[in-house]
Amino acid sequence: MENTYDVIIAGASNSGGMAACAAAEKGAKVLLIDKQGSSQFLYRSFFAALNSNAQKRAGIKVDKAKLMNFLTLFFQDNVDERLLWTWANHADETANWLEDNILKPNGGVLRPQKDAHYETVVNTAFNTELAIATPDNGWAHYGDWVIDKVKELGVTLKYNTKLEELVTDDSGAVTGVITSDRSSGEKTEYKANKGVIICTGGYGGNVELMKKWDPLGYKKNVYSDGPRDDGSGILAGLKVGAARDEEPAEIIFDRGAVPVGTNAEEHYQIDFKGPGYFWMGAYPMLKVNLNGERFGNESVPYQFDINAMAKQPGYLEAQIWSEDTMDHLAQFRTQGCSRLGWPGIYNTEQNKAEIQRRIDDGMVQKADTIEELAEKLDLPKDNLVNSVKRYNEMCATGVDTDFGKEKFRLFPVDKPPYYGVIMGGRLLATLDGLRINPKMEVIDKKGQPIPHLYAAGNASGGFFWGSYPDRVPGLTCSHAQTFGRLAGQNAAEN
Repeated sequence: MENTYDVIIAGASNSGGMAACAAAEKGAKVLLIDKQGSSQFLYRSFFAALNSNAQKRAGIKVDKAKLMNFLTLFFQDNVDERLLWTWANHADETANWLEDNILKPNGGVLRPQKDAHYETVVNTAFNTELAIATPDNGWAHYGDWVIDKVKELGVTLKYNTKLEELVTDDSGAVTGVITSDRSSGEKTEYKANKGVIICTGGYGGNVELMKKWDPLGYKKNVYSDGPRDDGSGILAGLKVGAARDEEPAEIIFDRGAVPVGTNAEEHYQIDFKGPGYFWMGAYPMLKVNLNGERFGNESVPYQFDINAMAKQPGYLEAQIWSEDTMDHLAQFRTQGCSRLGWPGIYNTEQNKAEIQRRIDDGMVQKADTIEELAEKLDLPKDNLVNSVKRYNEMCATGVDTDFGKEKFRLFPVDKPPYYGVIMGGRLLATLDGLRINPKMEVIDKKGQPIPHLYAAGNASGGFFWGSYPDRVPGLTCSHAQTFGRLAGQNAAEN
């Protein structure tokens, strides 16, 4: 029948695209739907692995037991450890499949990153990152290639088609989906003989769900970069009895510049185009609260910075630096997408150009004195002057006796002109979702699988808790694509 498939997958980005390929390779008749008109640009550019072929060629091998112990500690065991190990045991094969089947045929490469420098426990880092690149160290925007592979494998792909609800039989098994057409609203029912896989992402683009499921995240994030993330797949799962993570998990960038005087509790702008994007916010420079007081060690994972900021008045912080700072960014040795130069987002000159754009739009303030900067940022003048003075004294001695920042990340703010910006969190995605078991089967509150229902990516839960471990770069992409492949394989074999 025209509307009958073996496997139906909702969501055509990282987890969904991989699930479609994996199910089709197993011989399943597959339908892949997505509520938007495209999904190619969503495929992430950093993939985490431990001992992939690309890492072997570079002489890199991540200690699996050490990494698993680190993640368990990082999440305080508020996760399903079986899922962590399932990822660790299958991430390499997913990386290898991606390289062999998607990248190589199109001229792409997996480029391992060797630097994971750290000196303190809070910054423990791992060489997991594989940049998905071109041979000349450019970005490989490979979403088109995945979609091409999906079509090559015979998958039926329908964009502008939204999952509305799951269909179940009298036993509670999922037998199909009801979808709606984005333009006409027309409803269509599709039957799934083997399984339905929910790969619809999180809920960061849904204000009401943020207020309900992650109220602090709503306050401390001034931007959400995921307007597609409406939580619809999670809600569909809940309606058929699925369990959901009871505590939020997020990946947040400390890169959200806002105008002076912003009320963070009422500022939650949803836009994938990156308004107020401030890349240098991820650098561990001097940061103070809205009272002009330094409040912690800036040299922590980027989401830890936002967590600490959220305990300060107004859920915002101010970053302070000088012209001289911008010519010494390499010494901070940041990791992942905040790295200076490729495969980071910007080099020094591009960073300066971005700062000028933020000056032009009124986000960044520039001044000849700290007193003038305090006035422009609406910070208490005496407090900011004293904070900068104290910070410069510790930079001169090379010892942060207040909060223990590493010496190599201490850089003074002592040469005009001076710069400052008010910042809040930038939510990349929520990471709490439907509970699953190691077969990617969605489970109910008793831990029993809901027959023929699977989930992967940010719509699935149990893997993350609280903050994102950015010192394991590429983990969200790898988690989504690895679990997507496993979900596709398991559904096709059902």
